[in-house]
Amino acid sequence: MAQLKTRGLRKTVGVPGLFATAYGNVGSSIYYALGLVAAHALGLTPVVFIFAGGLFALTAKTYAEGAAMFPEAGGSSSFARHAFNEVVSFIAGWGLSLDYILTIAISAFFVPHYLAAFFPALGHAPGDVIGGVATIAILALINVRGLGESANLNIGLAILDLFTQVALVGLGAVMVLHPSVLVDQVHLGTAPSLSQLIFAVSISMLAYTGIETVSNMAEEARDPGEQVPKAVNLVLIAVLGIYAGISVVALSALPVHQDAAGHYVTALGSTYSEDPVLGIVAALHLHGEVATISRYYVGALAATILFIATNAGMIGISRLSWSLAEHRQVPGAFARLHPRYHTPWFTILFFSLIAAALVLPGNTTFLGNLYSFGAMLSFTIAHLSIIALRRREPDRYRPYKAPWNVRWRGAEIPLTAVIGAIGTAAAFVSVIVLHPEARIIGSAWLLLGLVGYLVYRRRLGIDPRELTQVRHADRPLDFLEVSYKSALLPIFGPEIDIDAMHRAALVVDPDATVEVFYVLRIPREHHLPDGGFDALEAEARSALEAARLAARSRGLKVRVNLVRCRNPGKAIVDEARERGSDLIYISTEHAPSDERLLGPTTRYVLAKRPCRVIVEGAGENGATPRRRPPRLPQAEPAAV
Repeated sequence: MAQLKTRGLRKTVGVPGLFATAYGNVGSSIYYALGLVAAHALGLTPVVFIFAGGLFALTAKTYAEGAAMFPEAGGSSSFARHAFNEVVSFIAGWGLSLDYILTIAISAFFVPHYLAAFFPALGHAPGDVIGGVATIAILALINVRGLGESANLNIGLAILDLFTQVALVGLGAVMVLHPSVLVDQVHLGTAPSLSQLIFAVSISMLAYTGIETVSNMAEEARDPGEQVPKAVNLVLIAVLGIYAGISVVALSALPVHQDAAGHYVTALGSTYSEDPVLGIVAALHLHGEVATISRYYVGALAATILFIATNAGMIGISRLSWSLAEHRQVPGAFARLHPRYHTPWFTILFFSLIAAALVLPGNTTFLGNLYSFGAMLSFTIAHLSIIALRRREPDRYRPYKAPWNVRWRGAEIPLTAVIGAIGTAAAFVSVIVLHPEARIIGSAWLLLGLVGYLVYRRRLGIDPRELTQVRHADRPLDFLEVSYKSALLPIFGPEIDIDAMHRAALVVDPDATVEVFYVLRIPREHHLPDGGFDALEAEARSALEAARLAARSRGLKVRVNLVRCRNPGKAIVDEARERGSDLIYISTEHAPSDERLLGPTTRYVLAKRPCRVIVEGAGENGATPRRRPPRLPQAEPAAV
């Protein structure tokens, strides 16, 4: 069956590219989150960032497991689709879309504030608002024209930014760090008060925007099962270290003091609230040309990083909208391609206009509060999805598993996800309670989206909970290119035919992934939940790991999984239907003797086929004929 595939999602991204993209998004937050949090947390700003970093670490582990299992655009929306149903998936995706809009708005708004190092008029209204809207407009036009991103540029800038922040921490530690000052400026209960502290914690997760980026880019990773967890761990180490170091240096350079009215304040959250890193540079008391060059350097680098973060937000929401449209959660217009540039122009312009409208008031605290609303909702759903999948699909192959697992009712439950869900849910509740504007606008956004989703599904005559994907006949040919995106290759025994995997890869698109799964048949006289098959399962998993390593050695893109079943034919059909596979490739060379040629399993699959089927049988002497794979037509084919 012909499958719809987005243009340009090539499997070319490695760990450096994933790290650079994620760090460019998460690390860029320091340039605005520092001032927003310090305005409320005061002397406890480092503690608040460390606490938020703990939640980020737990969330990162959840996303590493989810993205490795499901390397597809959508992030928490994709996890919820597999764990629950389409309604929960839509809620997560719609909340995530709000985060992307706010990432665009916040990053764009702070670009002119750092460019104020060169042009002071951009550092205050109306210059900052005009500059922010102009940034969004320029990037929207660039993305509509489809000029895309430069992976090498992103990697280079991320490394430059990381080294700059490390240098700033090191220089600050030598020149301004005074541990006694850090301790003496904390007056718990007064500066900050308990309400200020809770308020600061509720917006502190703004500091860790961008973790969803890894999930969205996993679809382009060469080996998501291995590379995504590595990239997440590297980002986690780098970001936590930088945030802890910079916040400590910042509070030493710009300590809390009482103003003329007797209120406790820090220049980090007042004078430099909209360019806090420039405030740190100013407080280092550099002299002459060194001070000027440092200010220009930090201003230019920060503006560039924020410009790229704005662009990443646009690309992220384009991928997310494409995923939502493909699953009939939003109208198809959100994935319609420009006739000339082949880019999702409607999505880019629609969400860019909303982001620009949010920039117009020039209220950064409001933007931060609203971001926390969507982020905490999406993160909580992501945690719950991973927990639910551990319970419902314990045998699913997981290239990476979140740590701290405990066995409960026959399943391994990750404590990282449990604690993370509790923490992010509590943060979500605090945002609703403490931030009226986030409560009103965020709830209205969710309600409007959910009503639209239900109306859209009703108009299509589809159950809101039902998983459905757009097929070839549902979209015009100029909308998407047609290709065979995936092949499903069942194996029936421990002897792996690597040549069959190679041939399956040849008959689909060059960027396609071959889904290899081991069919472990359970005799009817045994019960599925019972033990007794540990040795067989261990043999099956060993075979799958051997298949994965052998495929990698040949440069093949495969994902492996184990399926326990009573009826292998039904299991294959169900698996293909659930995955939306375009092709089932059956090689019976190493199948049991009763499955050679057209055995019962093959006959069942051909009778119930949900997609195209290719059967490769053993010859009379048991050997598989080495023939050239057939050339598949680029149209809706009949089953073979």
